Amino acid sequence: MARDAFQNAVRHALEKEGWRITNDPLRLEYKGAKLEIDLGAERFIAAERNEERIAVEIKSFASGSALSEFQTALG
Repeated sequence: MARDAFQNAVRHALEKEGWRITNDPLRLEYKGAKLEIDLGAERFIAAERNEERIAVEIKSFASGSALSEFQTALG
């Protein structure tokens, strides 16, 4: 899997906000389809005694055509 140019910056920003990176990348399987998401993270919320979990897909639109990049990102 190719890493996005901003993946390290996003990872560090999440960690700075209290998220613990649990997967890099996060691999999932749903109804026979295998998915790979850039990062998986979780954060413990002391007040609620609960956990939050997120999956983060990182995309940059660095080429000359933002519309083309958007179309590629959506598939």
